[in-house]
Amino acid sequence: MSFFGLFRAILNNIFSKKKKRSALTFKPGTNPDGCVFGTKDKTLQKVSSTKKNSNKKPKKKKLKNSWTVSQFKVSPAQGKVRFHDFELPVELMHSIYDLGFKNCSPIQAQILVHTLQGKDAIGKAQTGTGKTAAFLITIIALLLKIPPVNKRYLGEPRAIIVAPTRELALQIGKDAEALARYTSLNVVMLVGGVDYKQQQQQLEKGFVDIIIATPGRLLDFISKELIHPDLTEALVLDEADRMLDMGFIPQVRQIILATPRPGDRQTMFFSATFNDEVFRLAKQWTWNAVKVETESGDIVTKSVRQKIYIVSSKDKFLILRNLILRKNLTRVIVFVNRRSEARRLSTLLKKEKISCNFISGDLAQDKRVSTLESFRSGKTHVLVATDVAGRGIHVTGVTHVINYNLPENMDNYVHRVGRTGRAGEEGISIGFACEDDAFLIDEMEEKLKEMLEVSYPPEELL
Repeated sequence: MSFFGLFRAILNNIFSKKKKRSALTFKPGTNPDGCVFGTKDKTLQKVSSTKKNSNKKPKKKKLKNSWTVSQFKVSPAQGKVRFHDFELPVELMHSIYDLGFKNCSPIQAQILVHTLQGKDAIGKAQTGTGKTAAFLITIIALLLKIPPVNKRYLGEPRAIIVAPTRELALQIGKDAEALARYTSLNVVMLVGGVDYKQQQQQLEKGFVDIIIATPGRLLDFISKELIHPDLTEALVLDEADRMLDMGFIPQVRQIILATPRPGDRQTMFFSATFNDEVFRLAKQWTWNAVKVETESGDIVTKSVRQKIYIVSSKDKFLILRNLILRKNLTRVIVFVNRRSEARRLSTLLKKEKISCNFISGDLAQDKRVSTLESFRSGKTHVLVATDVAGRGIHVTGVTHVINYNLPENMDNYVHRVGRTGRAGEEGISIGFACEDDAFLIDEMEEKLKEMLEVSYPPEELL
């Protein structure tokens, strides 16, 4: 019997004997004591364990056209690792095929060989190299290969993924749904700015397999006993350094303490940048974790050409306008440092008849989602953003990233640039260095460990 098979058997035994929550199966809308979610009234009528179909597992989605792995043809190539080289479930391979993946990215190739064996991992790779797919493939393969415990309860996830921002959590959720589309796995996203009742209703509809959440909203559901993470099999912390920067570590610590101890769960840390504090936390929360770092000599992928234009502050808008119009750019993200600047710049670009919108932290969640969808679909050509959109937002085909303001935090520069040149595509990053922030160039070069291409803008842009 494998380690995980033995571990599952032990859990089943403990679960059946010592579980504090009621052993009665129950229908959506009730907690394990048979009471309505969120109440402590034990006088409410319990749900009978003989209720018809009350513990019936959802039917697995049928594979389209009796799909088989033989239809997924990728020839072996020297130096390349195929998804075929791992024993992945056919349902997962079908989704990978649909998404157009062929060979693993460097981070996927190096880390899947460990995580698919159940090992903890700390992964560091450039943004856009496939970190998200790496941990999602690991989790989905784990949940498909190891059956759940015999008796399950609502609000009891098998895997939890924690991300620092709503946008990143929602993006991970979309990727998870795409990879799990041919399985019966239930993916639930819990983020702030979305109606709480609607998210609660999602949890009440049926068993949840994968929860993707921001720290605050997840901890809120845990504190109200609507989520019980004590049997979590896999835990992922994505962009852990960002969570540290945003002050989320105390909340993350509480979440982790509610899950099984290190060694009794699989834990994965992924980010493009890691500092000493994050590594210290990772060591506390993992068990004999493997550390994988790809292309450590290059902080930004070589597929992105990085430029810095020396400009005056009064000429910045003119140069941006001419760059977009004269180069006929239609897939551009423009980064600024302030919310007010995002709103102002978007208004000015619209006056120039440029298809543009902006996203910042003070927008309502539904507005942020619709703005990103408009840009993703190509309806909007230019997206002006603060760093709230700088982490984990994968929009295919972004050709240019413009740093209208150089970032004050050098890690943010790495993540901004990572919005282009993803998955091996070529991209261009242009920074505007004026009298207010040109001094940051030295810090950027120190962070990148390379000299940047610094010049005055071409005359046609002036």
